[in-house]
Amino acid sequence: MKKTMMSPRWAFALAAALAVQCAQAHTQSPDERAAKAVSQMTMDEKIQTVFGYFSTDFKGVARPKEGVPQAAGFLYGVERLGIPHQQLTDAGVGVATQRGDKLRERTSLPSGMATTATWNPQLAYAGGAMIGKEARLSGHNVLLAGGVNLVREPRNGRNFEYGGEDPLLAGIMVGEQIRGAQSNNIITTIKHFAFNDQETGRFYHDTKIGEAAARMSDLLAFQIAMERGDPGSVMCSYNRVRGDYACESDWLLNKVLKKDWGFKGYVMSDWGATHSTVPAAMRGLDQQSGWPFDASPYFQGALKEAMQNKHVPQARFDDMVHRIVRTMYKHGLMEHPVKIEDDKIDYTAHAKVTQADAEESLVLLKNDKGILPLTNTYKTIAIIGGHADKGVLSGGGSSQVYPRGGLAVPNEGPDQFPGPMVFFPSSPMKALAERLSAKIVYHDGKDTAAAAKLAAASDVAIVFANQWTAESVDVPNLSLPNNQDALVAAVGAANPRSVVVLQTGGPVTMPWLNSVGAVVEAWYPGTMGGEAIARVLTGEVDVSGRLPVTFPASESQLPHPKLVGLDLPKDTPFTIDHDVEGAAVGYKWFEKKGLKPLFAFGHGLSYTSFTYSGLKATPKDGAIAVTFNTTNTGKRDGKAVPQVYVAKAGSGWEAPKRLGGWDKLALKAGASGTSSVQIDPRTLAVFDVKSNKWKIAAGEYTVTLAEASDKPVTNVKVRLAARTFAAGGR
Repeated sequence: MKKTMMSPRWAFALAAALAVQCAQAHTQSPDERAAKAVSQMTMDEKIQTVFGYFSTDFKGVARPKEGVPQAAGFLYGVERLGIPHQQLTDAGVGVATQRGDKLRERTSLPSGMATTATWNPQLAYAGGAMIGKEARLSGHNVLLAGGVNLVREPRNGRNFEYGGEDPLLAGIMVGEQIRGAQSNNIITTIKHFAFNDQETGRFYHDTKIGEAAARMSDLLAFQIAMERGDPGSVMCSYNRVRGDYACESDWLLNKVLKKDWGFKGYVMSDWGATHSTVPAAMRGLDQQSGWPFDASPYFQGALKEAMQNKHVPQARFDDMVHRIVRTMYKHGLMEHPVKIEDDKIDYTAHAKVTQADAEESLVLLKNDKGILPLTNTYKTIAIIGGHADKGVLSGGGSSQVYPRGGLAVPNEGPDQFPGPMVFFPSSPMKALAERLSAKIVYHDGKDTAAAAKLAAASDVAIVFANQWTAESVDVPNLSLPNNQDALVAAVGAANPRSVVVLQTGGPVTMPWLNSVGAVVEAWYPGTMGGEAIARVLTGEVDVSGRLPVTFPASESQLPHPKLVGLDLPKDTPFTIDHDVEGAAVGYKWFEKKGLKPLFAFGHGLSYTSFTYSGLKATPKDGAIAVTFNTTNTGKRDGKAVPQVYVAKAGSGWEAPKRLGGWDKLALKAGASGTSSVQIDPRTLAVFDVKSNKWKIAAGEYTVTLAEASDKPVTNVKVRLAARTFAAGGR
C-alpha cells in the first residue's frame, strides 16, 4: 500500500522549493545552503527545528498527526523553505515499531554483537544499507542507530545492540553500518555518547574515568566509527559523565566532539536525557528529542525565552539550527523526500542480506571429536529447548523489530516495555529437517529428566539455550536463566555427543562445558536465523565467526565482580568507577591481570584449517604496514580471520597488547591468499592529556599474527620514530 504524510498543499510547496534548491545544489555547499535557509527562518521555525516529539501517543500526549504512527520521533519542517519533516525511527537491527495496534513488520539483521562477530566490514555495510532502504520506504529519514558503546560490563542488557569490547573492531564495524544506512539519502545517528555501559541506574549513575583512558577506549571507538561512517548526528546518553549529564557535558560535546574531532553535524538527546535549557544549549546539545519523555519541553518555550533574555546568544541558537539543516542538506533529505511506500520493500532480497550476516556471525566455541558439522551418519537427533521448533530469539527494547507473519511464540516475556519477548518465525528445527535424513524429535526442555532421557536415546542431542536481554534491564549474572545450566548439564551427562546452541546478548558462563561435545554461539540471529543456524550446523557454509568479546570463566574475573548499583533503591545516584580498569577493557583487562578467560577475544573454530606465513611489518605513514599469507590446508572451503596485535614493552599502555587490524579471507581448500593490514596509528599511541595530543613513542614494537588474542602464530619486530599528532587526527 502507498501512503503519504503530506497534504497536497504541503507537497506542492515542497516540490516548488525543491526545484529551486536542486538548481542551487550544484553550486552551493551544505553549509552555504543551510546559512541561507537559517537566515530566512523565523524564531518559531527555528524552535521547531530543535524540538522533537515522540511520534507515538504517550503520557496523555498525542503524537503529531504528520508523524509516522508508532515511530520514535518527529520534528516539524519548514514548508515555505522546502525543509521536510524529520521522521525518526529506532533502527539498530532493523526498522523498529513502538508498541501499539499498528506494528510494522520488517526485516531484522542479527544483533549488533553478532554482526561484529562476522569481522566482515562488507557485511556490516550491506546490513546498514538494507535497514536504510526499508526505513526510507517506511517513511523515515532519520535513523536512531549506530550503537558503539564498548562492553565494559558484560551483564549490560543492551550489549546486543553494540559492537563488542575493542575500539578498533567496534569502530570499523559500526562505522560501516552507518555508512551503509546513509547511502539511502537519510541521516543516521551514532549512540549513546558516551559511557552508557549499563542499564542499571542509567538515568542517574555517574561514570568516573580519567581523560586519557576515556580517549583510548570508548571515545576511540566513537572516533573511528565517525571517521568511517560520517554520521549526521550524535545521540548523547542518559548517564552522567565525570559529574555532568552527558547531554550537557561541555567536555564531551563541545571540547571532544565539536572542537577536537571537528564534528559538523548535530547532537540530539536520547529520549528523556535532556535536563535543562540554558546549560544544555550552551554545553553542546543541539536538539531535544522525544517530548514528552523529558520533565519539561526545555527547547520549546523555555529556549525561546532564554533567547529573548540573551541567556543563550543568537549565534549559539543559530548554530544549533544550522547544524541540523546543514546535515539535512548534506545527506540529501531535501532532494530525496521520503514517503510511505512499503509495498516496494524487497523482502526476498533483504532476507539474503540478513542470512549472510547471520551465517558469518556464528562462532564455533568448541567442537570435540568433530561432532559438527552434522551429517546423515546420525540417524536420530534430539532438539531440546529454546523454542527451536518455532523460531529464533531477539533482544528487547526500543530496537525491537517485529517479524512478518507475527510472533513465532506469543505471550513470552513482560507485558510492558521492554517486552514482548520476540521470536522470529525461522525454525532451526524445521531448517535442519529439510537438510538431514535423521529422525528429529523435539522436547521443550522444561522436564530436565525427560530431556536427558531423550538425549540418551538419540545419536546427537542439540540443546538451544536462550538468554533474553533488553533495554532498561541488566542481567544479574552471567548464568543461563530459567535453570538452563542444569538442563544442559543433564543432557551432556546423558549423551557426550551433545551440541549447545546459545542465543544470547553477550557472554555467559558455562559450568557444563566439559560435559558437552560442541558449543556454538548464535547470538540473536535475526529474521533468517533458523536457516543460518541449520546451514552452519550441517556445514553448508563454514563456521567463520570470531568472538568480539571475552567470555569470562566467572564474574569474579571482572573489574566489577558485582554489577554496580544492582542492590540500591530505585533513583539512588551512584558512581561507577571505571578508573578500576581504565582503558583496559575486555581482553586487555584479562591479559593485564593474568586471568584465563573461558573463551578469549577473537576465538572461533572452523571446519577447515589454516596456516600462516610470510609475516612482514614495515614503518609506513607514521604507523605500520603489515603483510602476510594465509593457506587453507584443510579439505573444505572456509573463511579465515587472521588477527594482528601490536605491543611495546615499557610503553605505558593500558595492557600488554592491542588489536591493530585483521583480515577475513574466503579460501577454497588448498588455496592461499595475501593480506595487507595498515595499523591505525592510535593503536600505537598514548593520549597525552597535557598537550591534548596522541603520542607514539620511539622504539621497537612487536607485531603478532594470531588466530585469537590468546593464540599467537608468529611475530616480527619493527622500529618506529617518535610521533605526535592532534587529538582529532591519526
